Amino acid sequence: MIETQDIERPPKELIEGLSNIASATTSGELKKLGVSNPQILGPVSWTPGKKIVGPALTLQFMPKREDLHQSGEYSGPERQLHRHVLYHTQPGDIVVVDARGDMSSGIFGEMMLTYFKGQGGLGVIIDGCIRDYPQAKDLGLGLWLKGTTPNFHTQTNIFPFGVNVPIACGNTLVMPGDIIVADDDGVVVVPIKLAPQLLEKASEHAEWEEFSRMKLEQGGDLRKYYPLTDEARVEYEEWRKEQGG
Repeated sequence: MIETQDIERPPKELIEGLSNIASATTSGELKKLGVSNPQILGPVSWTPGKKIVGPALTLQFMPKREDLHQSGEYSGPERQLHRHVLYHTQPGDIVVVDARGDMSSGIFGEMMLTYFKGQGGLGVIIDGCIRDYPQAKDLGLGLWLKGTTPNFHTQTNIFPFGVNVPIACGNTLVMPGDIIVADDDGVVVVPIKLAPQLLEKASEHAEWEEFSRMKLEQGGDLRKYYPLTDEARVEYEEWRKEQGG
């Protein structure tokens, strides 16, 4: 069964703005906006130091059932629906995969990821595995995974079912076009409708944290500078003026 459609991408200024915000700040500010747990649990960074921010292309897997997806069908390349999500790639996109936490199925290999990179993709978030990791890690993509496997795509318990549909990756809802913020701390899903408000709040948070970090490095009192007391906030506002803020 094939279900596929394109996504509506957020304005580039939102992506550029959130690129300056860490996943930890993003998660904390989303909590204040009413999203209790926006983190995708399970996938962790396999490319340390890499940060990516961009819209989500989504890929949904289901448990394999032979009457719907026989092994013979899987041998035809265009039956391999995980190819189809890559066909939608535009520069800056991130593929998010609901792989049901399966640890024996290689969702993408070196060739698929090389194609994705060539189309301008930034990275993949998978609650499952890829294969060919020794080659994939050198492509320059961000990789957030549960693990790796040597298994080929026919050695699998799941099959690709839908492209750019709502998915549950790591038990977190991801809608096509949601903004993904991923770094070494983890992966956060930003609902597109909340992104402008989040950017405003998160930018303010990041700015006062910069001031607080400076004061703490200088030996300042933690009780005064994190979080800012009313007294410290006066200092912060003066510092902002000096910085041209």
